[in-house]
Amino acid sequence: MDLWQALAILAAGVVAGTINTIVGSGSLVTFPTLLFLGFPPLVANMSNNIGLVPGGVSGTHGYRRELERALPLVRRFVPASLIGGIIGALLLLVLPESVFDAVVPVLIGVGVLLVIVGPTLQRRAAKAQATTQTRGRRVLIWVLVMLTGVYGGYFGAAQGIILIGILSTLLVAELQVLNGLKNLLALVVNFVAATVFIIMRTDQIHWGAVALIGFGSLIGGVIGARVGRRLPPVVLRTIIIVVGVIAIARMTVFA
Repeated sequence: MDLWQALAILAAGVVAGTINTIVGSGSLVTFPTLLFLGFPPLVANMSNNIGLVPGGVSGTHGYRRELERALPLVRRFVPASLIGGIIGALLLLVLPESVFDAVVPVLIGVGVLLVIVGPTLQRRAAKAQATTQTRGRRVLIWVLVMLTGVYGGYFGAAQGIILIGILSTLLVAELQVLNGLKNLLALVVNFVAATVFIIMRTDQIHWGAVALIGFGSLIGGVIGARVGRRLPPVVLRTIIIVVGVIAIARMTVFA
């Protein structure tokens, strides 16, 4: 690996770690970078997944105060992300990547749409929950978080956008609290998927790329937490929508 290639991967890791902490979709920076530099798709996907774990740790740590206010939600949804991440990682090892590639733009689009309509639905949910707390709603959110974990374990691009869309639409909580929860759930998915890859496909992991992305994303996670926690909800929601639209364009129009 040349010096300029190493610097490019490191810089992509910083950007991805920052974006992941604030909104998600950081993989749309690092994964294409690895492909551009000649890494095989499967190697790039798994190496990218493992490399982004340190950024997830630093980003989640930056939102620790918000997570303290969401402990019941943490206990409820972490198992869903854990199960989903394992399933998604195993699917990556047995299915062709084209299976999810075709629906990735659709999933991102759904996530962006949920973020747009989230405030209206949240207000309605708040009125409904003032009088009743339905078991059906809790089960629905759990299943959706688990399915997002499956997607995240398989590919993961814009996993954060999809998660924040689901959480902000179906839960009544401050957006910053939900953003912290999103960071933790995405970290769980990436961590368990990385564990599966390391155990089952060590020979297809490029550890040099992992180290560079890991160090860069660790720094980016710190930056993202400091910036993201200071953003008003309207600004944060706008960033989520813009990044989501760019992601869809990058994976369809400019693919």
